[in-house]
Amino acid sequence: MSDAERSDPEIAETHGGNDDALVSPEWLSDHLDEFASDDPDYRLVEADIEYEESYAERHIPGAVGFRWGTHLQDSVERDVLKRAAFEDVVENAGITEDTTVVLYGDESNQWAAYTYWQFKYYGHEDVRLLDGGRAYWVDEGYPTTDDEPSFSRREYDSAGPNEGLRAYLGRVEDVAAIEGESSAEGRAAVGDDPEIPLVDVRSEAEYCGEIVAPEGSTETARRAGHIPGATNVSWKENLDDDGRFKSGDELRSVYAESGIEGESEVVTYCRIGERSSLTWFTLHELLGWDVTNYDGSWTEWGNLVRQPVAVDVEDPASADAKE
Repeated sequence: MSDAERSDPEIAETHGGNDDALVSPEWLSDHLDEFASDDPDYRLVEADIEYEESYAERHIPGAVGFRWGTHLQDSVERDVLKRAAFEDVVENAGITEDTTVVLYGDESNQWAAYTYWQFKYYGHEDVRLLDGGRAYWVDEGYPTTDDEPSFSRREYDSAGPNEGLRAYLGRVEDVAAIEGESSAEGRAAVGDDPEIPLVDVRSEAEYCGEIVAPEGSTETARRAGHIPGATNVSWKENLDDDGRFKSGDELRSVYAESGIEGESEVVTYCRIGERSSLTWFTLHELLGWDVTNYDGSWTEWGNLVRQPVAVDVEDPASADAKE
């Protein structure tokens, strides 16, 4: 595939040339043969939380399948994959450091975005997201199959980790607007950088403290609410009704309404890091802002003893109330 063939005119027009991060369904449809080849130059990956109801039933021809719990995280430490584990997963998928990887998945590309962020964390150069994800592809009648491809195992030497893409607890405590009269009085003062935007991408109900987590979530926190100082801009605001990304101008307008214009570092978080990865992708890859993803997210913050929590309701939800 030549450089001209690699480019996606539709994405270039809509997102100002960012066709090295995002591809349209039409572009992928035109290049399915390259992704179905055992040649490691191109690889298509579907990343799902509902793997059995999604990839296992049908998927884009030539796509390999990644499960959230098996392929995308260290379930013992509740962390991203260790470097060796990441290399093993991608080697089994027939991916090398030079492979052009296109990712898509269920639930509006949440898990695909998390996978994209992890690829970038480990230094992969050419990785892209399919605009609209699995749902758009299926709804628009693009081809699917239940045949699972088998590709030759390849060698992969990670260039990461790239810690500049990741926010840890200590950095978030610097950014959070923790005040002296909080529940942690005497232990924490106002953060060192409270002017840095901290974007909570969860639903309004989660942010306000009405619920701890979406119904059916198995990995959650003891308490409801949000990190002090965080601004709530739902991850859904990045997408149009059809599940595809809004244009660059529309996205900038969305965040400008909340006073976020990319003039400084931005930190994103959600419950376990997948929804915040989609907002990280939007701001960092499509808009070119300086953004880090706090993948520990509310599952880490909301489970810590004496950690300050902000709520916007009189009777916030709590996992303890169920016991």
